[in-house]
Amino acid sequence: MNESRYLGVTPPISTEKPTAKEQEISEELLAALHTEGQFERDDESKNREIVLGKLDKLMKEFVYKALLKHKVSESLARTCGGKIFTFGSYRLGVHGAGADIDTLCVAPSPVNHDDFFDIMVELLKSRPEVDELVPVSGAYVPVIKMKFGGVDIDLTFSSLMQPTVPEDQELFDVNLLRNLDEASIRSINGSRVTDEILRLVPNIPTFRLALRCIKLWAKRRAIYSNSVGFFGGVAWAMLVARICQLYPNACAAIVVARFFRVLLRWNWPDPVLLKPVETCNMRFQVWNPKIFPQHATHKMPIITPAYPSMCATHNVTQSTQRIIMSEFKRGLEVSEKITRGETGWEELFAKNDFFRRYKYYLQVNVTSTDEDTQNMLHGLVESRIRRYVGFLEGVDLIVLAHPYIKSYDHNRICESEEEAQKVRDGIIPADTRPQDTDAARSTPTSGTEKNEESTNAAQSDKSKNHIYVSAFYIGLLLKEKNHDFNGKRRMDLSFATQEFIKIIKMAPTWKEEENMNISIRFLRQSQLADDVFDGQPRDRLRNSSSTKKKGEKRKQNNDSKKRDKDDSAASEDKPTKKVRAIDAAVPSTSGVAVKTSNDTPNQHGQDPGSAVVEGANGKTAVATAASGEENKNSGNKKDKDAALVNIPAPVPAANKIGGIKLKLLGSS
Repeated sequence: MNESRYLGVTPPISTEKPTAKEQEISEELLAALHTEGQFERDDESKNREIVLGKLDKLMKEFVYKALLKHKVSESLARTCGGKIFTFGSYRLGVHGAGADIDTLCVAPSPVNHDDFFDIMVELLKSRPEVDELVPVSGAYVPVIKMKFGGVDIDLTFSSLMQPTVPEDQELFDVNLLRNLDEASIRSINGSRVTDEILRLVPNIPTFRLALRCIKLWAKRRAIYSNSVGFFGGVAWAMLVARICQLYPNACAAIVVARFFRVLLRWNWPDPVLLKPVETCNMRFQVWNPKIFPQHATHKMPIITPAYPSMCATHNVTQSTQRIIMSEFKRGLEVSEKITRGETGWEELFAKNDFFRRYKYYLQVNVTSTDEDTQNMLHGLVESRIRRYVGFLEGVDLIVLAHPYIKSYDHNRICESEEEAQKVRDGIIPADTRPQDTDAARSTPTSGTEKNEESTNAAQSDKSKNHIYVSAFYIGLLLKEKNHDFNGKRRMDLSFATQEFIKIIKMAPTWKEEENMNISIRFLRQSQLADDVFDGQPRDRLRNSSSTKKKGEKRKQNNDSKKRDKDDSAASEDKPTKKVRAIDAAVPSTSGVAVKTSNDTPNQHGQDPGSAVVEGANGKTAVATAASGEENKNSGNKKDKDAALVNIPAPVPAANKIGGIKLKLLGSS
């Protein structure tokens, strides 16, 4: 490769071509992804094409009706066009079986967002193949979510300032953005960013295979969700694209291994850039932490390559950053074992242990009596739960608040109001004949059939309470208890909880009259519902070294107490009464070693095996350049920090069990 021509903001770290052994490991990766079901069948691909074709025709019908509403003549309205664009995983070519399709509807002026959420929604409701239709007009990127012919679709909208949208319309030209509103800019940029990513990778097949691997790994490790504070699909794609730029000739297996090595040692919050940030003479805000103070608060900024550049990871919190870094560390260890032939790819894709990792959890329950209402309520809480995590991080005893990336959804038919109230409180009895909402959603149902089923259900269960419930979970890791302290520790969650509920209830979509309800429960791990374990063992993970130390400490204390008791008994005729110190009703993680400092790595002490990657100005962060070489300087501060980001296994559960139900301000 000519060093004067390269993709990205810095030269490649290595341009070495893969060895025969590395190619073999990449073939094993491809086989493993097939085994994991990451490629859809031919009939599924064909169905997606049919669905997109129907959507394109529906889009043109929508534009026609909207233009008539705006007093455009019928003959002219028929010629103004309209076009759909795909983006996200489908456009990148890394979608798997059952994945959704991110779709952008582009219309000519004067069609607007109000028309989209009025006329388009009505057109979709009239289609028998449309199910689970949920318009979210108030979202950061307004979207219509639905199933169309059994395919999950996220439909966004943008109106261009031009009279027609021809079939050959492209979105590369930055001048198309002039005079567009903010919602249209955010919508249209989804497609522009995806196309720009594909343009900026040196080898698209290698990029796609490596990205499929990273996406599966991130989902299995429960760190694939932008809304709750981790990375979304576009962020993972940009990270893989950046590693492809740094190792342009590497095969997919080596790109994956270098992915973990580089990002574990990345000098966050220096940004990840695929190209220099563009500045155009337009009114749009471009990511720049030197000008905009809120941009300087981003913890792991990954910047979109299309103008106007934005941070795709602004939702990352202090807790989710630590969790991501701990998974990078595990990923590096496993990937190195794979390259040495010591294990297979299935170890990298091992399922997360979230529900066995912590001693204490918060369960956020939202319920309603209508499926459509519940869908809106679910989206509201999912998009706000990271705010709760932020509030919890401010509680004195909490070291880490770990949100889980998915909810557990059910609908329940309750025989009595007392039973219904338990469900609203998040206590789901085993004998309520559960029907899993997720399972119900997996089967396409026509609009007519759906209405008939709803009517029949309402008639048959008229005297019963039908409740839809979604449960979100947050794992809590607390500060280590001082062994010299024998009293009760107090942890006040009231402010964090009250503020979160205020945020939920102040949202426009919250309506008390529609039987919406939110409750939050504090649980020990032993009190978690069976369904969260998916048939896996409930036993909590144990930190063997800390358990051994605790046992030795307990033995020493018992020996000491015995000696004191013997001495006391020898000196007094009256026997002493043994006093039992009861540990706090508030949780403790005694024996768990946790690194809480946020040391800044030394940016000047670069080791000989390092190369400049990029930083706030695109050129200051350090990543190890030598492909198979460990850092030779064992005292290097950056490596010490990298080794300490691992989240330790919690201590064994206490014998005493019993949940604490929080009394919440404004909750019912």
